[in-house]
Amino acid sequence: MPSPLAILGLGAMGAPIARHLAEKGPETVVAVDADPARLAGLAGPRLAATTERGRIAGAEVLFLCLPDGSVVETALFGPDGVAERLAPGALVVDLSTTAHADALRIGARLEAGGRRFLDAPISGAPAGAEAGTLTVMCGGTDEAFEAARPLLDRFGATVLHMGPTGAGQLTKTVNNVLYDIHIAALAEVLPMAVAMGLDPVQLGQVVTTGTSRSYASQYFVPRILRAEFDEGYPMGKAYKDLVSAAAVAAENGFPLPVTAAATATYQTALRQGHGEQDKGAMILPFEALLGVKVRG
Repeated sequence: MPSPLAILGLGAMGAPIARHLAEKGPETVVAVDADPARLAGLAGPRLAATTERGRIAGAEVLFLCLPDGSVVETALFGPDGVAERLAPGALVVDLSTTAHADALRIGARLEAGGRRFLDAPISGAPAGAEAGTLTVMCGGTDEAFEAARPLLDRFGATVLHMGPTGAGQLTKTVNNVLYDIHIAALAEVLPMAVAMGLDPVQLGQVVTTGTSRSYASQYFVPRILRAEFDEGYPMGKAYKDLVSAAAVAAENGFPLPVTAAATATYQTALRQGHGEQDKGAMILPFEALLGVKVRG
């Protein structure tokens, strides 16, 4: 008998979400990923981890936790797509970060096939996924949100219905772009301060405790001081957030001068080959330009 609940994508966020879904509910959760290595540690009395997408067939609720919109569309509608295998009227909850336009297109296509859709991107990093304290930003109908809410509460501490389809992804874009702007500001200002003779460690204490502190400074500054640029999400993959913001701005005629400047900082780091490193590596081009190192 098919399980009513499934999740596709068991990366740093998807795996702990699968565990919370299984541990906090009565259903068996089918957890699917193409990479067998990601199935390690996911065994449990109500958790069936597998590489076989066919196990999703008949699911009434499907969570997606995938890298971007193109991967989501392929997973749902590609040659081995799962959308048509779901139960009639099934609810697809997309936890991935995609563009606003992607969410609108995916939602319309699912609804045309008799399935419901909720775009529900998440924020809180892998630590929040492990703790079950994620922020979940949802876009979709009231009915879809209310149907998903008890499940979202299993891994989210803040679960918000932001509006119609696409509103969740639009909110995530706003959140991520503000985060990117904070990191870009740190990347250009900290090397300037060190070039002027300020001590990097003491400077780090100020920007992580004073009025300029932010999640970005508190997360990245200690890692910059230790020259650790490989703990966060790769910059090249995260670039899609700025692309999405630029598309929304262009379509609606919104001026975003500060976002455009931060995007140029981001692009400079990408052009210099830092796409596999995390966003803290945005500081490297400015360190090279000024001939300094912001290190402890």
